[in-house]
Parts: sequence; structure tokens; C-alpha cells
Amino acid sequence: MSLRICILETDVLRPELVDQYQGYGRMFERLFAQQPLAASFEVFNVVQGHYPAAGERYDAYLVTGSKADSFGSDPWIQPLKAFLLERYESGDKLLGICFGHQLLALLLGGRAERAHQGWGVGIHHYEMKQQPQWMTPALDQLTLLISHQDQVTALPEKATLLASSEFCPVAAYCIEDQVLCFQGHPEFVHDYSRALLDIRQQCIGEPVYSKAVASLAHSHQGTTVAEWMMRFVAQGKGAQPV
Repeated sequence: MSLRICILETDVLRPELVDQYQGYGRMFERLFAQQPLAASFEVFNVVQGHYPAAGERYDAYLVTGSKADSFGSDPWIQPLKAFLLERYESGDKLLGICFGHQLLALLLGGRAERAHQGWGVGIHHYEMKQQPQWMTPALDQLTLLISHQDQVTALPEKATLLASSEFCPVAAYCIEDQVLCFQGHPEFVHDYSRALLDIRQQCIGEPVYSKAVASLAHSHQGTTVAEWMMRFVAQGKGAQPV
């Protein structure tokens, strides 16, 4: 059995990055191709108003990162929230990355806001707080590429904290067997992260920029997170490793 994943793309890449990276949906497709569970993907750019056809169902819905604020008033965010709430109330599985991580926390009773810590960029390390059975392979510490200035500051009532750091106390969480979210970007590759850093160098300031660029000498565990996400979705569905 192959898992069917709907990717809800919540951004359009900057023009200078489109040729090489296409979009976040394509970046996730490349990432998930490296993990062992069979899966197929359909990408819908919700910023442009694209959604699955009425009645179409998937094994999970993944909300990508975005330059928008999860608590913002962009006109496309409200329809997305309504769609995700309907999916949640229908029992569908939801996955969130960065913006998606924050939006789902907000939608389900938590809080997300501009972080007083400032920009988080480059490679970041998190301590694992819980490791459910589907978190295979297990890790003591999680390392991911990040790019965010907003954070989840209060979890929804039923949420379980999975990963944390002093800089980002709510780095990953799940809600029972239905919602799984990460603040970091498993789909990022080092070259893309460096390109974003160069674009935002003035915005984030020289000390933060230089430290982030230096951190890119280290590897990250995006493919492990991709496997965790697919194992989370596969629970009870009989999906087999490829």
C-alpha cells in the first residue's frame, strides 16, 4: 500500500529561487523520496486558491512553511484554516512544518506569535522529550535547518511536546495520532538555506547571519523526520517499506 499525501503549499518561492527549487511542494517530494515508506503526493498552492476536489481524500494533509505569519491577515489564510479545521474534525491526519506547525497550533487552541528571541536561522539542535513508537529511527538529539522569526508559545490542550531547545521551547509536537508538527525545515537543503540567508542578510543582521552560515558546515536530519512523518501517517494503514 502506498500512502497518499496532500501537500498544501503556503508560499510561492522568490523568483531567483524558482528555477532551481520549483516550490516547497517539490522540495517535500524530493525529501520523501529518500525515506523507506511508499507514498505519492499531490501539491496544491493554497496562496493561489488551489485545493483538492470536493470529496477527494488523502491519508494525510501537509501544511508547508511560508514567509507569511500564521497569525496574519493574508486573505488566503482564513480559507486554509477553515479547510484544516474541517479535515481535523473529520479525523484526517495533519502534518505541519514551520508556518504549518504554528498555524495548526493556533487553530487547535494554542498560541503562536513573533518570538522575542529573534530570527532562528541555519542549523539548530533540539533535545527529544518524547519518542513514540513511530519515531524510528530514535534520536537523542534532533538537528534541523531552520528559518523563522515566529514561534509556538503555547501548545493546544491535547498536545504532547516532542522536541525542545532553549531558543525554541516548542520545536515539535503531536496531538494523539492525528497531528504532527515541526518548527524546523526537514525539506531544506544546505544550498537553499544559504540562498535564503544571503537574501535576508540585512534583515537578520550580520552577527546572526555569520553564525548561521558557519553552522551550515554541519549535517541535518531532515530525512529522519520525513521517515517519522510517514510512519506517523502509516499507523494502522498497513503501509509497507519500499
